[in-house]
Amino acid sequence: MLIDELKKAKLQAMKEHNEDAKTAISMVVSSYLNLSVDFKAKGKEVSDADVVSLIQKTIKSLEEEKQMYLDNSREETANQIAKQVEAIKVFLPKMMSEEEIKKVIEGLEDKSIKNVMSTFKKDYAGKVDMSLVSKIAKSYN
Repeated sequence: MLIDELKKAKLQAMKEHNEDAKTAISMVVSSYLNLSVDFKAKGKEVSDADVVSLIQKTIKSLEEEKQMYLDNSREETANQIAKQVEAIKVFLPKMMSEEEIKKVIEGLEDKSIKNVMSTFKKDYAGKVDMSLVSKIAKSYN
């Protein structure tokens, strides 16, 4: 599972004294632990897609934080955050290209936006930029 890879990477970052990687991966692992407690209460298991979603949310949060530091002329801190983002980006799956998205949409019988979006959300969660899917789906309608 993806969370196991993250935990191994965290240990490796600790051994290498890579504070930026350790910090970023720790944020994701901590979010995972919180989510797993919530899911266990509901009788569910945390999937790799859920972990990918956590990574994406963490990256978004870090990017916003980095921009705040850049706006306040704190380039050194912004560079540290950029290193943190790079440390966890490697755990994201390869995103689908525009051509791959078009092929999937063309293979669907019902090309309505609602059906296209639900198909991608269900079958390709974490592997596709949903705003790009929406833009492409609108071109078919």
